[in-house]
Parts: sequence; C-alpha cells; structure tokens
Amino acid sequence: MKIKVIIEKGEDGYFVARCPSLKSCWTQGKTEGEALRNIREAIELYLEPDEELVEDEKHKVYEVAV
Repeated sequence: MKIKVIIEKGEDGYFVARCPSLKSCWTQGKTEGEALRNIREAIELYLEPDEELVEDEKHKVYEVAV
C-alpha cells in the first residue's frame, strides 16, 4: 500500500511529517529521515485494528486488504 506523506521544515527547525489522507496522522523529527521513520510508525498505529471492536448481533467485523 502506498500513502502520500508531506514533510515540511517547521519554524523550530524540526521536520513535520503528515499524511493528508489519514486525519490527524502526523509526527515530527529532528531530521527528514527521522520524520519519515516516525510517520511510518504513526501510519502503522493509525491503521492497526481496534481491539475493542467485537463481533456481535449488531456489528460484523471484516478485514479488507488494500
């Protein structure tokens, strides 16, 4: 899966990485490389299934490959 990431240098000198397609998914790093590693981890955590979701009479839980 490919997800677009935007990295910009902030006023404080840190690099800010954000993922426009995933609301509120952003991070920062001292270097571009660190920001890129951090956003990869943030995306993985963002997309991680919610363990609190359970299948019952009202809800069905599916896994979908993208």
